[in-house]
Amino acid sequence: TTMMFQSPYAVATALALAVNVDAFLAPSQPSTKMNSHLNMADFPTAASDILWTPSWKTGARDEANGPVGRYCEDLYKVSRRPTRTVTCGPIKFGSDHPIVRQTMATTDTANVDASIEQIMRCADKGFDLIRITVQGKREANAAANIREGLFKKGYTIPLCADMHFQPKVAQLVAEAVEKIRINPGNFADGRKDFEDKVYESEDDYVKEREYLVDAMIPLVQTCKDLNRCMRIGTNHGSLSSRVLSYYGDTPRGMVESAIEFADICRSQDYHNFVFSMKASNPLVMVQSYRLLASEMYRMDWDYPLHLGVTEAGEGEDGRMKSAVGIGTLLADGLGDTVRVSLTEDPEFEYEPCNRLSEMAEGRLAATNPVAAERQEAVRSYADTRDIFGYARRVGTPPEKKESEKVDVSLFLNPNGSVISTVDPKMLSADSAPYLYKELGFKTAVGMPFKDIATSDSVFMRTLPAQDNSAGRTGLRRMMEVGTGVIVPAEELEKNPLENAVALVSLTDAVESNGKLPEGAIRLAVEIDGSEDDETIAKLKDLDPLMVFIGINSGLSQLHAARRIFEIFKANDIDTPAIHHYKTTASESNELALELGTKVGSLLTDGNGDGILIEQVGETNFSVDYLRNTGFSLLQGCRMRNTKTEFVSCPSCGRTLFDLQETTAQITEATGHLPGVTVAVMGCIVNGPGEMADADFGYVGTLPGKVDLYYGKEVVRKSIPNEEAVDSLVDLIKSYGMWKEKEEEEAEEEVAMAA
Repeated sequence: TTMMFQSPYAVATALALAVNVDAFLAPSQPSTKMNSHLNMADFPTAASDILWTPSWKTGARDEANGPVGRYCEDLYKVSRRPTRTVTCGPIKFGSDHPIVRQTMATTDTANVDASIEQIMRCADKGFDLIRITVQGKREANAAANIREGLFKKGYTIPLCADMHFQPKVAQLVAEAVEKIRINPGNFADGRKDFEDKVYESEDDYVKEREYLVDAMIPLVQTCKDLNRCMRIGTNHGSLSSRVLSYYGDTPRGMVESAIEFADICRSQDYHNFVFSMKASNPLVMVQSYRLLASEMYRMDWDYPLHLGVTEAGEGEDGRMKSAVGIGTLLADGLGDTVRVSLTEDPEFEYEPCNRLSEMAEGRLAATNPVAAERQEAVRSYADTRDIFGYARRVGTPPEKKESEKVDVSLFLNPNGSVISTVDPKMLSADSAPYLYKELGFKTAVGMPFKDIATSDSVFMRTLPAQDNSAGRTGLRRMMEVGTGVIVPAEELEKNPLENAVALVSLTDAVESNGKLPEGAIRLAVEIDGSEDDETIAKLKDLDPLMVFIGINSGLSQLHAARRIFEIFKANDIDTPAIHHYKTTASESNELALELGTKVGSLLTDGNGDGILIEQVGETNFSVDYLRNTGFSLLQGCRMRNTKTEFVSCPSCGRTLFDLQETTAQITEATGHLPGVTVAVMGCIVNGPGEMADADFGYVGTLPGKVDLYYGKEVVRKSIPNEEAVDSLVDLIKSYGMWKEKEEEEAEEEVAMAA
């Protein structure tokens, strides 16, 4: 068989890993870092004998380790957080190694041949590691056969068994695969109840650790003996009732749950593990990883991090949401392995996974001189962000003055604004009606009016000529219904437009004291990050309608923008800030990843009031596409909802229906309900907590059957698959959250508008 080794590790390990299955299953030699002269009997076996991490709640951890401090290696340049090396068969996790790209098989694990074929396709695509689901002994035996079959075909790609509820099965499958993923929320709790528990004291809470220890220690012993890897993978949607009752549904609860399981591993001198803190909400995910990293810094732990936004969904939205969470952390040097969870075939996860990893590696100052130069070029500032919570800096919205003929208060949206770039040729008599539609307007008798996802304002580098009556009429009509028209001041001086917003660089605005060109109604200022602190502080005196943040290409966008917001905070500047992102991307998925990483990393800190995407060069995205992409970014950052939010699992061997087809049907039926969140789950393995961020849940329970949830409560059970989508619509209606789809505007209406 011809072997394909596209993984960064494969070429280096192919010769060294010419092993047979018997050798693979044999116990490995103990790590030099382990006390190999000790027997397992020398390690604690009871919870009372384990040296637990001091309590956070009582303040004992602060006393023992000092206060929580930094969360990344360097706030002002990109440096990977130093970690130990964790071994997983032929690959290694950690800061001394490339970021590991991984995915999860969607086949039924018991179908050995189908699983082998899909895993080989993923390995050929370039993945470094594949996770498979293991529900019971049948799947554990199948995993051994899959491993053997892959070896025989020349594939050494390591496998990870995804375990829930089954500690004994985890021990069994650890003999067959290189890595075990456990979920602290349900690994030792087969009951998976979500009843509130009352703990009178910390002692009451820690008494229940005994059953965790009983479940974990045998697996830890097996992993240590065989030199297997482990992921302690906390999930926001599946925290145990014990943790939920004591810490709440919070990042702190996620971190403390993981630390308990790590304490058990450490008590056995087992350190070959990584952490993950996954959530479907990118803001929760980012806060959780940062909190865990900061705890590891103060406790002098150095375990690698597996990054992922769980149940991100599909298409550009799924990639955007993943980029917001994963890209934000990678931008600060956090993360050693990445999985992009999409409701698509696993092979399609490789491109976004690989691209996010490439972006991260390209930012590292130690290995990329250009990146280092940009980071060093940012003027000095003090980073005072509170990375343990989310508080959005909300710019003060503009107010209409009595003398103004148009309502400038509508030029921006307090929940986040989308500004669209428009070319004058789009305003011709023939094109204007279609431009209205591209900008998200509804029309009545040819006149535009704003809808829920209409561009708040438009940006034009050049204007229609004064004698272009059709173009000027189109702009006037948009302004009359509250759409701002933002134009560079130099263009307005040559070609005035009444009630336009004049865009001026901050330096020029300071020199002219904010003087407006003829006909301009308000001032907008652009900052590129090269200005000194004193100049930026003068923005307050200019009182502009908004400020564009368009970072100079010679500066690190992330750090230069963070500096600007620090100056705003220090000087009480509350002007709405719009990120002006210029892109040369020619492919939609690339644009989603860029925006999620480069702008999302700022919005997750609460810094920014909107987005303007401007195409540069030969790119050819439609106005409609860029508008919707802008709104997707805002929704992914939990700012402004303009469509239904879907929490959709990526499918695995547990999935009880065709997830991709069903998700498409549900999207078609319910995708027009802004403010409503629908969770689509192939199974309920992680418990009703997966509905934590959802209003309604559609969950596979038995083959051919679906349960429907309202919040975390099952309200309709065992609905046949063919009836379930209609039943979901009926359920949404029963809770008063439904509205009918609006009919598409008739073709004659468009013609009339022309």
